[in-house]
This record gives sequence, C-alpha cells and structure tokens, in this order.
Amino acid sequence: MTEQELVQAAQQGDQGVFSQLVEQNQGKIYSLCYRMTGNSEDAADLTQEAFLNAWRGLSKFGGQSSFSTWLYRLASNACIDFLRREKRRSALSMTLESKDEDDHQADLPDERWSPERELERKESRQALQAGLATLSPEHREVLLLRETEGLSYQEIARCLGLEDGTVKSRIARARMSLREFLLKSGNFSLPPPSN
Repeated sequence: MTEQELVQAAQQGDQGVFSQLVEQNQGKIYSLCYRMTGNSEDAADLTQEAFLNAWRGLSKFGGQSSFSTWLYRLASNACIDFLRREKRRSALSMTLESKDEDDHQADLPDERWSPERELERKESRQALQAGLATLSPEHREVLLLRETEGLSYQEIARCLGLEDGTVKSRIARARMSLREFLLKSGNFSLPPPSN
C-alpha cells in the first residue's frame, strides 16, 4: 500500500495500519526530537506526543503534504512548545541542573579508532550540541530539518507553513550564529587564507 492508502485506511479507524505509519516514521521523528532537545528521554516523550497528536488529528489531515512532512510539523511544534516550557521553568528555578546528558548514556567503543580521536569527536559533538542549544527553537528547527534530515527549502517551508525566503533567512542566521559560537568556544577554526 502507498502512504496515501495507508493514511486513508488509518483515517477509517484502522489502528494496525496507523501502527505501520508509526513504524515507518518513528526513527526520523525521534531523530528530529533528539536533535531539538539534546535529551533521549525528552525526545522519546516528544516522539510519542507527536504520534498521539497525529492519531487525534488524523481526520483533519487533508493530504496537501506527505504524511511524513505533516509528522515533522507536529513533532517540531511539540519540541518548540516543550523548549519554551523548559526555558520558563529553568528561568524560575534557582537550582542548576547538569546539562551533560552524555554522562547517562553509554557509548560503545569502536575499536577502529584511537581513544584520542574518539575524544575529539565527542568534544565536537558536545560543542555542536551546545551551539545548537544557543539557537532559538525556530532557527534550530529549520537548521536541523535542512542539515540532518536533508529536506529542501521548499519541503521545510511546506512542513512549517513558512515562506521559502523565511526558511532561507532562518537557516542563514542559524548557520552564522552556530559558526560564531563555535569560533568563540575554540571548537572551530577558519581555514587559512588562500594565496
């Protein structure tokens, strides 16, 4: 069955078919949520929230975009709402929480690489995650959809209900802000000038 046929069957109330749609898209949606939040537990919760919202709103899905594009929008909206709530909550909180989520995740070593290289990669990932955290949710969202999910500017615009120019502008600003953060933190250096 095509995606459109699966969606139509799910709209008729077939939960088994909806489960197929979930299985087909859960990896991509979790990946987006993880990159937006930087936390595996939050990403899992937000992925579940996005699919729950999809099930509840399935009758309203008109098929103007693909089902996966619609899911991206639901997931990114859930992430933005979550990040705003977290920002307000952390602003009210007087205690500091550990931002290093990697302490709670076990990385399996890859024997092909030296420990030094692996440490460099880990530090680069942490610096990138820290840089992404400095971006506004809207800028982080478009940058992740473009760079990690590989969506075109037009697909992002459709997914988020934005104009193409707005998407391009946000991506350019996000890249510039991320670059500046990485330069200031010493995790990125400019190439030597060409002669």
